[in-house]
Amino acid sequence: MSVSAGGDNPIFEQFKKIGIIPVVVLDDAKDAEPLAKALVEGGLPCAEVTFRTDAAAEAIGIMSKRSELLVGAGTVLTPEQVDKAVAAGAKFIVSPGLNPRVVKHCLEKGVPITPGTQTPSEMEQALELGLNVVKFFPAEPAGGLAMIKAVAAPYTHLRFMPTGGVNAKNVRDYLAYDKILACGGSWMVKKDLIKAGEWDKLTALVREAADIVKEIRG
Repeated sequence: MSVSAGGDNPIFEQFKKIGIIPVVVLDDAKDAEPLAKALVEGGLPCAEVTFRTDAAAEAIGIMSKRSELLVGAGTVLTPEQVDKAVAAGAKFIVSPGLNPRVVKHCLEKGVPITPGTQTPSEMEQALELGLNVVKFFPAEPAGGLAMIKAVAAPYTHLRFMPTGGVNAKNVRDYLAYDKILACGGSWMVKKDLIKAGEWDKLTALVREAADIVKEIRG
């Protein structure tokens, strides 16, 4: 099975429509279902569940049962983690850096991947591998929107998903730039709210983020 690596992939089309991809860290899989509900009701029907915790695979399995929710795995570092995430129900993979082995494995398996890049050399590696959507990470420490605009100039076909330091105050500027496919962020899925089970507050933050997308992209 092969997958379109480019921006015309249906998963990436959903990214563009959703605009902000919530980056989720779950320590306990029991929080997966109420979080899924909050994301859907708040208007951001997507979750990048990071593979930093032991609960990640189980959480992906629970959340992916909701057909209206697009669920993927983040912080994926090895082909073995790709397989584990996909087996759990992940529809896309995000990694902090560009590991050619992981990218090739995803493409062979037919799984869209957004690898982390920061430099022109890494972006050219991505293009060489057949990708035209990359994560820009960590976005703000690496120069933010100004850096993306600078590197986007020679790479006209590349689209970016900035993640890292993106928040409610600066996300409008990112979303307004046409080379930004979507932004990754965690400010609307705060870990302390998840731990405390404050789902109403979390839903409200998700709704605020979704409203920003509508405001900027219509």
